[in-house]
Amino acid sequence: MTEMQSIGSLTVSTVTGGPVARVSAEATVADAAQALVAHDVGMVVVGDGEIPSAVLSERDVVRVVAAGRDPADVAAVEVASAKLVWASADDTVDEVAEQMMEHYIRHVLVEQDGALVGVVSARDLLGVYTAGAVDDQQ
Repeated sequence: MTEMQSIGSLTVSTVTGGPVARVSAEATVADAAQALVAHDVGMVVVGDGEIPSAVLSERDVVRVVAAGRDPADVAAVEVASAKLVWASADDTVDEVAEQMMEHYIRHVLVEQDGALVGVVSARDLLGVYTAGAVDDQQ
């Protein structure tokens, strides 16, 4: 087994970041953009419920700005995606990377026992694969 194969076999729960960044259901896109910056993340969960109903990404913010709309006047829920992609905390890094490619997305919500426990990003996975490649070269 090569190092890359073993890296890809890690469970995704080992690479999910800190607490999930959230904004309230009443938040504007400007509020969401501030949360993205404050938490240094590329996606926030929109809403106050335990189980999210929507997520808003950097790309959603850019689309609002590119359309000439004022982010302070646009509700985050209006442009947030309700099409959520989930992974189990026990899924492997390879499985989640495949989901990202299949759905053409950069963030996957991670659940354990029916509860949101984290978010894994393409950047998180790239870090895992890159660390494995560096280890392989040494």
